[in-house]
Amino acid sequence: MPSGAERVRADAAARGLDIEIVERTAARSLEEAAEILGIQPGDIVKSLVVKRSDDTYVFALVPGGRKISWPKLRALLGVNKLQLPDASLALAATGYERGTITPIGSTTAWPVVADETIVGRRVSMGAGEHGRSLFVDADALIAAYGAIVADITEPE
Repeated sequence: MPSGAERVRADAAARGLDIEIVERTAARSLEEAAEILGIQPGDIVKSLVVKRSDDTYVFALVPGGRKISWPKLRALLGVNKLQLPDASLALAATGYERGTITPIGSTTAWPVVADETIVGRRVSMGAGEHGRSLFVDADALIAAYGAIVADITEPE
């Protein structure tokens, strides 16, 4: 099976999505990660895998310094129960270990919901393997995945 970064590159190429993958050292905090990458903490986007009660998943793209607003996300998806699955379920759902997860190259193309605050920004996110991050234009990512853009977060 190809490495996580190879899957990311192949899927991005197939979708005509321009990405840049960079190697980076491990960071102990959001602020440290932003400093390493030379960007603002809010430009780092977490790809959170959210499980619905029917065992399907959704990617929630959440910028640094913000967290999912569960009432907003439940209302948007029209469900009354959502949860963050444990690491083994997230790996099974995406093919990526926690900390490396991205919708790009996921083994299953789950729907993507992007927080409205990432629109118009160049963002960094997981690149499918530890020690790497990818940069992508958020608007191009949203278009490539037909992502729903909505207010789904609140400040941490």
